[in-house]
Amino acid sequence: MAGALAFVTLFHLTSWGKGNEPAIKVESTPVNRDARLGTSFAPVVKKAAPSVVNIYSTHIIRMRQFRHPMFNDPFFRQFFGSDDGREFTRRQRALGSGVIVSPDGYILTANHVVEDADEIKVSLGENKKEFAAKIIGTDPPTDVAVLKIDAKDLPAITLADSSQLEIGDIVLAIGNPFGLSQTVTMGIVSALGRNSLPGFDNQYQDFIQTDAAINPGNSGGALVDAEGRLVGINTAIVPNSNGGNQGIGFAVPINLARHVMERLISGGKVSRGFLGIALQDITPALAKAFNLPDQNGALVRDLVTNAPAQKAGIKAGDVIIAFNGKDVTDAASLMLAVSESQPGSSATVTLLHQGQTKTVTVNLAEMSAPASPAETDRNDADSSPGSSMTDSLDGVTVQDLDNNLRQQLGALNLQGALVTSVDPDSNAAEAGLQRYDVILEINQQPVANAADAVRLGRQAKGDQILLKIWHRGGNMSGTRFLPVDNTKKK
Repeated sequence: MAGALAFVTLFHLTSWGKGNEPAIKVESTPVNRDARLGTSFAPVVKKAAPSVVNIYSTHIIRMRQFRHPMFNDPFFRQFFGSDDGREFTRRQRALGSGVIVSPDGYILTANHVVEDADEIKVSLGENKKEFAAKIIGTDPPTDVAVLKIDAKDLPAITLADSSQLEIGDIVLAIGNPFGLSQTVTMGIVSALGRNSLPGFDNQYQDFIQTDAAINPGNSGGALVDAEGRLVGINTAIVPNSNGGNQGIGFAVPINLARHVMERLISGGKVSRGFLGIALQDITPALAKAFNLPDQNGALVRDLVTNAPAQKAGIKAGDVIIAFNGKDVTDAASLMLAVSESQPGSSATVTLLHQGQTKTVTVNLAEMSAPASPAETDRNDADSSPGSSMTDSLDGVTVQDLDNNLRQQLGALNLQGALVTSVDPDSNAAEAGLQRYDVILEINQQPVANAADAVRLGRQAKGDQILLKIWHRGGNMSGTRFLPVDNTKKK
């Protein structure tokens, strides 16, 4: 890579239809990894730091004074006057960072830095000149926001291609930690494609993980490579007991942030493609149950009725292994790929269906409000209540569902066998089956009632039983597949 020619593209977002879109500088070549490490990163900091700004946001909270009940009594009012519970305001202030991405004042930052803000100030450079900022658009699912200040000839940063990043690349974090403006820390890319992180509000996660020190106030600031190009927007940390840096920080890749930014600038919102499926990551047990070669792909656990995936012939139990020709590693990577696709466009989906590879074309709809997968398409029916203990699912008691139970569960179209108890020492409990789960299928055979569950459980062969269950509550609310060991505990 020594002496490699850097390809620089100046993007005008005219294709988005406004006509006054900013010019954004992007270099698509990877960092020069053959270069010998110098004794100082000062030249890199001098190149990138002027593009990083401090953001001060204010949220005005309106509150009403407490009105003591005695002032409702006319007797007390004649002595003390009227207390009408006057309204007063309190200003809640927050600080963060942002990055100038165009000479005419467009700034990228984190959504949580400016969320619910009534007033935003941006401070630039060493002279700390302040500008009032306008919110162009926000996107909470990715924690990205775009601001605009009225200024010209600003020191816009160059954007890199974050898909070219590799674990071990040197990165610098520049921001406003604890209000200490223009602070620079150094580290490496510790991991890529981090997703499904607990405690994060981001619906779409594809984080760059770094050990460059990131602290409160760094949010929205720049993560740059060894050539001073923007590779990510700092967004979150795993804090220590004092709330500070612990060597694990996360940044939104600039490719994702740029995708969101372009749509916010062009239309004020992000339109996302919609397949209409509920997904599940593939565990070793599920790979064995579905006879898969490895754990790559995303398991379809349910479908939205009449949504694009169902119309294209995708079934629950299919494993999606590629989307538009790009390999799918897990459920999060597929969700992200679909979300970045334009609504109304056609997409090719490669999947494994009952061991056979097939490719289907799906016409994507537009994601609106979060959609709930259909619990089932089977007809509702009453069953006589009762309970049974399955043979192979040792330690599990099931009962027929009736309309009253369906109403209590909040799933009127649900059909299957209600789990009324699970022995905590059973294989089913170890696999995650819980009381009040509903067994919908056993080994991909439909379960209509408790008798079906007992019969199919007795017929099950092999060392695993594959359940499809409905579960209410938690992160996995809805349907999912659950492989249960079919061997006796020793």
